[in-house]
Amino acid sequence: MKLASLAHGRDGRLVVVSRDLTRATDAFIVVPTLQRALDDWQRYAPALEALAEQLEHGSVPSFRFHEHDCAAPLPRAFARLHAAAWPSHHRLLRQAEGAEAPALAEAPWRRAVSDGFLGPRAAIPADPAASLDLAAGLAVITDDVARGADAATALGAIRLVTLVGEVIRRDRLKPDGIDREGPLAAGFSASLGPVAVTPDELGEAWQDGMVRRPLCVTHNGTLLGRPDPGADLGTDFGALVAEAAQRQALGAGTIVSAGPVSNRGIDGGPGRPVAEGGAGYACLAEARAAESLTTGWARLPYLAPGDRLRLEVKDRAGHTVFGAIEHDVTG
Repeated sequence: MKLASLAHGRDGRLVVVSRDLTRATDAFIVVPTLQRALDDWQRYAPALEALAEQLEHGSVPSFRFHEHDCAAPLPRAFARLHAAAWPSHHRLLRQAEGAEAPALAEAPWRRAVSDGFLGPRAAIPADPAASLDLAAGLAVITDDVARGADAATALGAIRLVTLVGEVIRRDRLKPDGIDREGPLAAGFSASLGPVAVTPDELGEAWQDGMVRRPLCVTHNGTLLGRPDPGADLGTDFGALVAEAAQRQALGAGTIVSAGPVSNRGIDGGPGRPVAEGGAGYACLAEARAAESLTTGWARLPYLAPGDRLRLEVKDRAGHTVFGAIEHDVTG
């Protein structure tokens, strides 16, 4: 089942989307918003699934689905916890800064922005003083998760999966990824993919609590990276949700996000650019760090007015899975 929220009021207008993302039907006859559906998933999910099947068979009224009409699937969520689940990312950035590479246990968690997501097609205003970047990752939306839940229970509480793109001011970060001005990470904003997908809808692409399809990141029409989220992973989403629930219960509609996706090179060092046969990078900072380590200096600039970034996952047939996050940078 694929769900989206069209831009409408604070919490959006829930629609069920066809598997090929071409058609949609209103879900208001079942439940008006995604948060309301998550609050009582056992009640509403079967009716939404039935609506999805009717949409596929053309037996309910539908309309053309346009991703640019979407807000985030959850335009405002009660909480979002973000993890650096790919250790190679922070290791590479620290090495480029001349700092000691962190141990796996040091990979940072932070409580992140959740009450004002950017739309998946929103423009990003450039700041001349900022080293602006967009980091690509994945996110899951949970049902209620009890405090202390184990990884298997937490994995079973994942209701939806989508993309996440974090807009980051790199000039405000230390090499360990923590905001220089404090732990609230005020320099971060984020967008979610236009469409959120139930894990069963992903089929073989959902393995061991992670999406196993390349995450394609395009910068100004050129492929910056296509890293595999399931490779070089420190912790899968079942374990991440369980870790997030160790100190407190998670309410329905909590988002646990992770990123940027990062793959090591075949020699264990920095990944290679796509042009050299590597997986490339899911953010500009990692590409710059790899350049610095391999050539002595970073040539790729951070975002500037006129730039465009696109984040997307495609299935084996080349069809988009979550829709695309696409941001233009404005002056």
